[in-house]
Amino acid sequence: MHKLLSGSLTVEAITVEIADLSPDLHGIRLAQLSDLHYDGVRLSEKMLADAIAASNYLQPDLVVLTGDLVTDDPTPIDPLVRRLKHLQSRLGTYAVLGNHDNRTTAARIEITQALEQADIPVLWNQIAYPFGPALPLVGLADLWSRDFQPDPVFESLDPATPRIVLSHNPDSATRLQPWRVDLQLSGHTHGGQVVIPGLGPIPTVAQRIRPLIPRRLRPYVPYMNDACARVVRHWEWAMGLHQVGDNTLYVNRGLGTYFPGRLFCPPELTVITLTAKGSG
Repeated sequence: MHKLLSGSLTVEAITVEIADLSPDLHGIRLAQLSDLHYDGVRLSEKMLADAIAASNYLQPDLVVLTGDLVTDDPTPIDPLVRRLKHLQSRLGTYAVLGNHDNRTTAARIEITQALEQADIPVLWNQIAYPFGPALPLVGLADLWSRDFQPDPVFESLDPATPRIVLSHNPDSATRLQPWRVDLQLSGHTHGGQVVIPGLGPIPTVAQRIRPLIPRRLRPYVPYMNDACARVVRHWEWAMGLHQVGDNTLYVNRGLGTYFPGRLFCPPELTVITLTAKGSG
């Protein structure tokens, strides 16, 4: 039944050019998983196993998890971590947390500790250097958290140094405009879950025509009420690769599935190859 609601896993392969990328790092590959919502309902064991197997088959240099690992209750993090320990890559796995992982401070601490005990560092306004000093990995607190404070993190980096940024909510891309972001990896949207072929995700289409609907009727029209806009303001970034000013954003559709399910919007594992700009 879960497969009928979610569809089969899709592997999306993209290549992103990075200015000033060291020749030693040309061709490195990252695997991205997002929005697992591992809670016994929204993600099947088979889907998770398929995603881990697919990632391992691709032999990435690094695996990144971009938030919402669980849903409301943090306790499923322990069985989830036992499964995530099977992820294989040359440089390990790094994570950031999403809004569902940060329901309470206690939940965030429990999730962080479980991941880090499995050698999966959680970056919360922190910088890691799995690739060395030539390509920092920046992990930010969730946008909805009071801890979302990118200023001191980015101000500590040399503007001439390329960097990869993990930030659960794609709306954070607007806040990051003052700084260099060679590639931001996000999730949160689930791709809108339902896509109208030729038009795009339903929330994206709905927000596009929202100004045409009388204000008094909007609360009663699906996807046009204020709640939908609060989930993501920029639904035009619901999935895929986007240019946000000078910065590049990629939004993963996630693995977990909410009611009423997914249509033309399958769960996603992303493999990203980084190349030096101008190398081709």
